[in-house]
Amino acid sequence: MAEHQARKRFGQHFLTDTAVIDAIVRAIAPKAGEPMVEIGPGLAAMTQPLVERLGHLTVIELDRDLAARLRQHPHLTVVESDVLKVDFAQFPAGVRVVGNLPYNISSPILFHLLPFAHHVGDQHFMLQKEVIDRMAAEPGHKDYGRLSVMLQWRYDVEALFDVPPEAFDPPPRVMSAIVRMTPWKRPAVLDPKVLEELVAVAFSQRRKLLRHTLGRWLTEQDYSGDFDVQRRAEEVPVAEFVALAQALSAH
Repeated sequence: MAEHQARKRFGQHFLTDTAVIDAIVRAIAPKAGEPMVEIGPGLAAMTQPLVERLGHLTVIELDRDLAARLRQHPHLTVVESDVLKVDFAQFPAGVRVVGNLPYNISSPILFHLLPFAHHVGDQHFMLQKEVIDRMAAEPGHKDYGRLSVMLQWRYDVEALFDVPPEAFDPPPRVMSAIVRMTPWKRPAVLDPKVLEELVAVAFSQRRKLLRHTLGRWLTEQDYSGDFDVQRRAEEVPVAEFVALAQALSAH
């Protein structure tokens, strides 16, 4: 079979380090019969050990040459599609989602999956370490921002371990890492669009006190509740942003 050349437009970096692959599979801990979907299986480095443990695996692959190659595997269901167009509600409830996500569209993928969190068991992704640092950041940290708040509202986000560039072919120019995202059983009920808008406004000028950004926005929303705008966005815990979004959703 001809060698597959990594395609830049798909952000392809193929994982080749067997020790790293073993560590990821151990972290995922797949069990026979569990429903699982792998995003961007590529050359099946992680796909093969996963399917050996599961018995069957669904994969989402945009590259048609790779999709054709994957279809030859008897225990794979191949969805040839852009992951951003895939309805994850079509998979069984409690589906586990894994993948080495294309770094150029990792945030859009994470936001695409957000509305399906109630349907998902857990998610394990390889991402740029910098992105995972932002996802898992706590208030007061320089990496804490919009991504931290939006994801931590819906998931317990846990950075697991780093993966160096030399574990890939071709090697990316950045350090990678593995993240585990476990949806909260009882997340706060709110209008996600309200949370997204208020968080975007809050972090639009990180260095300024919130009264210059969120304070004005809250006035426009006729919000008369109690929210301390005499601090910066990065000082506000996720729970306070969520409570504010709930109050505004009800309002």
